[in-house]
Amino acid sequence: MIIQSKRVWVLGQFLEAQLEIENGTIVNVLAYGAKPVDEDYGDKRIVPGFIDIHTHGAYGWDTNDATEDGLRNWMKHIPEEGVTAICPTTITQTEEVLTKAVENVAKVVREGYEGAEILGIHFEGPYLDMKYKGAQPEQCIVKGTIEQFERFQNAADGLIKIITMATEQDDDFALTKYLADKGVVVSIGHSAATYEQASMAVANGAKSMTHVFNGMTAFHHRDPGLVGAAMRFRDTYGEVICDGNHSTPAALNDYYTAKGRDYAIMITDALMVKGLPTGTKVLFGGNEIELYPDGSAHLTSTKGLAGSTLKVNEGLKVLVEKALVPFDAALNSCTLNPARLLQIDDRKGKLVAGHDADIVVLNDDYSVEMTYVKGQKAF
Repeated sequence: MIIQSKRVWVLGQFLEAQLEIENGTIVNVLAYGAKPVDEDYGDKRIVPGFIDIHTHGAYGWDTNDATEDGLRNWMKHIPEEGVTAICPTTITQTEEVLTKAVENVAKVVREGYEGAEILGIHFEGPYLDMKYKGAQPEQCIVKGTIEQFERFQNAADGLIKIITMATEQDDDFALTKYLADKGVVVSIGHSAATYEQASMAVANGAKSMTHVFNGMTAFHHRDPGLVGAAMRFRDTYGEVICDGNHSTPAALNDYYTAKGRDYAIMITDALMVKGLPTGTKVLFGGNEIELYPDGSAHLTSTKGLAGSTLKVNEGLKVLVEKALVPFDAALNSCTLNPARLLQIDDRKGKLVAGHDADIVVLNDDYSVEMTYVKGQKAF
């Protein structure tokens, strides 16, 4: 199959080009008009498939629900927003609930599914800080141990690829160093870490920070906190929720200006209320949340932000059109940068020969015209 457009994102620029696809892989990038095509997208933008590494659920289903049908339905429909790969994300709960959640993801991966590719599991909690727990249920927050994590990873068939944890609670960074050695990305989040503590965590193996600005110590010019660390550590990755609610467009601009084009990662942090009507109330981690008209989800008890219903293509629009982030930095943050963090940039995140044919065709209003997952039309 060959597709073409006058705007194909190759090497950080739009080129007039064709993409030749065989067996789910881009085998050739050709000059526009070089060969007869199967699909001509005119001047619509063709970009790499979006990767969302921090998302809890959608369409009334949550990763912690641990049902196969719910996960399969999510993967089948999420390409509607251009997502071609994903890390289903847990929320703090009891060991029993979390074990069932990761077992369910592992079973679906083993037995097969349609749609977006499951890259692994993002394990958010239960090793968090009480003060910065956000919507995470405090009764289930515990101190992390290597022994318990090994039980979770065994249940997950080794699929836990990212863990969000409060590294300042990790004595001598024992768990942090163990995870780094095993290739699991440690992301500092829901954390009371000081700037100095964050420095030591990164020096001992942490590679990223979770939903920067939210669930962490704030910036002050005489006490930079974890937000200051996220902005200062140029070669440390950092997720950010790009819905314009969790962080204003001005804050997003500040963050991307500090981080550059290579280390910021857009996430949705989407909850099960994504795709459901405004006003819907559901239980999330044992706490009731409500979906607001602006797409944000809030705890009904405190009115505090609990998560989003963001779509990645809409997040890209917020970054470029409202936060005025350069297009290449905005696009990298939902394609190449998460691939680099997970060390899969040898096959994902770029439109080059030899990479998976994960492709999004975007209209000028950022709506999705077509999504290909490994060369197959998924939307």
